[in-house]
Amino acid sequence: MKRKNLLLISFCIILIVGSFIIGSKGEFGGADDQIEGVISEVNKEYTPWFNHIWEPPSGEVESFLFAFQAAAGAGFVGYYIGTKHNIKNNNVREAN
Repeated sequence: MKRKNLLLISFCIILIVGSFIIGSKGEFGGADDQIEGVISEVNKEYTPWFNHIWEPPSGEVESFLFAFQAAAGAGFVGYYIGTKHNIKNNNVREAN
């Protein structure tokens, strides 16, 4: 049991250190920015169909909104799954 815990902790440390090494090699950009550059190279006269309704004031605000959206979605999915699991367990107990 002790060996298994040691292996799991070692794996976690390797994952964390590896993510820092990979993350420090470059800047992560969005797919929208990347494809915009490719489209402008292929077709110089291209104009977008839509414009942004609101542009966040900084990259930090944009990152926060993205993280908040992901957390809210994960919370909703977790709540839904937990509720369904609880209903299923209650129905099984009542039948016995």
